[in-house]
Amino acid sequence: MKLDELIILISNKLGENINQSQLADALGITRQTICTRIKNGSQVTVSEIEKVQEFFNIKLYEENKNQDNTIEIDYYNDVFASCGKGCILFSEEKTKLTISTLLINEFSRGKKYSMITASGDSMSPSIENGDKLIVEHWGDAQIQDNKIYVFCFNNEFFVKRLSKNLDEIIIKSDNPDYRTKTISGSTANELTVIGKIVGIIRTL
Repeated sequence: MKLDELIILISNKLGENINQSQLADALGITRQTICTRIKNGSQVTVSEIEKVQEFFNIKLYEENKNQDNTIEIDYYNDVFASCGKGCILFSEEKTKLTISTLLINEFSRGKKYSMITASGDSMSPSIENGDKLIVEHWGDAQIQDNKIYVFCFNNEFFVKRLSKNLDEIIIKSDNPDYRTKTISGSTANELTVIGKIVGIIRTL
């Protein structure tokens, strides 16, 4: 779920419209941060949902006994996708986890999902070091500009925003301390998209 979708959901639950400033107060961040995250399509974390429910004294989701709102996915314990300079895959050991489908943006039963761990700070504040990332496995679809992907390049795994421009791929970080990179030509063909980040689980 994205932040702008969260605002709509809260407003529907309260029966009145809330604005970005009120959401910022609920999350303990600035309105500017809210604006930036909405512009970047940032997704809501588990801890942020809990903060909102406590702040507004509402329950965002009601249990539906007639509907299964969970999914079992593979969690790759030792796979760290870098939000920095790159991280090599050491192990593919995995465990099964059951998570709520409400944590997955645009969830579909026809798609495959897994979970990995983020490492580094280049995607802060959207993604922090240690966040669990829900990955929608990639098929033959085109890269959607400015979406966050996990990909492999030079045998290392990264989590960055990608955009495509003709035969160029633009790799961007949310942290302004990291510069934007561009790869083109035959080098661009060496980049393999593993999947799109469609959910973030952050525990404080």
